[in-house]
Amino acid sequence: MSLGDDNGYRSDSGRTDDAYSTIGGTRQTRTRLPDGEGGDGYGPPRRPARKPRSMIMMVGVIVLLIAAIAFANMGGGGGDDNNDGRGRADGTPNTSSTAATGTKPVNGKNGTIASGFAHDGQGAQSAAANYAVALGSAEMFDKTKRDSILGAVIAPQVVGKFRATLDDAYSANLFKNLGLNEDGSTPAGFTFISRTTPVGTKVTKESPDRATVEVWCTGLIGLAGEGSTKPVTDGWFTITMELEWVGGDWKAVTHSQKDGPAPVGGDTRASSAEEIAGAVNGFGGFTYAR
Repeated sequence: MSLGDDNGYRSDSGRTDDAYSTIGGTRQTRTRLPDGEGGDGYGPPRRPARKPRSMIMMVGVIVLLIAAIAFANMGGGGGDDNNDGRGRADGTPNTSSTAATGTKPVNGKNGTIASGFAHDGQGAQSAAANYAVALGSAEMFDKTKRDSILGAVIAPQVVGKFRATLDDAYSANLFKNLGLNEDGSTPAGFTFISRTTPVGTKVTKESPDRATVEVWCTGLIGLAGEGSTKPVTDGWFTITMELEWVGGDWKAVTHSQKDGPAPVGGDTRASSAEEIAGAVNGFGGFTYAR
């Protein structure tokens, strides 16, 4: 996750801001009397209590999963295989923004980072998503690993500048603020977590050998372990990369980040430090390709 991160409003359908108003304009006052076992002469029994919000959310998630599977099975039918993911002229997204495209995923690797992206808008998006993962990883806190990552994803003509800038950014003061040792290593008994997960990508500018791509991400950062004063937190942010076609692959020449867009937080119970550490160590990351 990069070093840099809502009030939800729920309307009550059928009511206005006027506490005395009623839909239909009758402005009548009602008095509800206590309900009996099976109701009484004053009206039917009260409605059952609403189901908990978490149950409603669970049903919603299941519905979304079913819909996603259905769309995935229909992918490629009637879609524009040449679409670059920027959407229609009216601003609405094309199906290729969320459905799988016909472009074959990359097979190459530059160390642990995917390489050999297609020389088009889709390839640029795939490269930017992969590079966002690498640049937001815990390996960036180790000087040797950081230099290796930068050599794999940054264009040769600017990699030296990136290294110098990040050497200054990854300072002893930063490590201290994150609960790490002065050299960036993780204290004994703890697990340091820094992980970026792309949610979506789009091309905002494109030419034959140059592309600007925005990557919407969520991420985790913090120190998991008993007694940690820097617990793992999540965040939402958008990374913008300008990519250049260099030596038969896309390489980043600029990189910037801003907060959001961030959704309203759910009511999922926060996991323990042990559960978070186990999840990060047990679930590996992905190679992204459109």
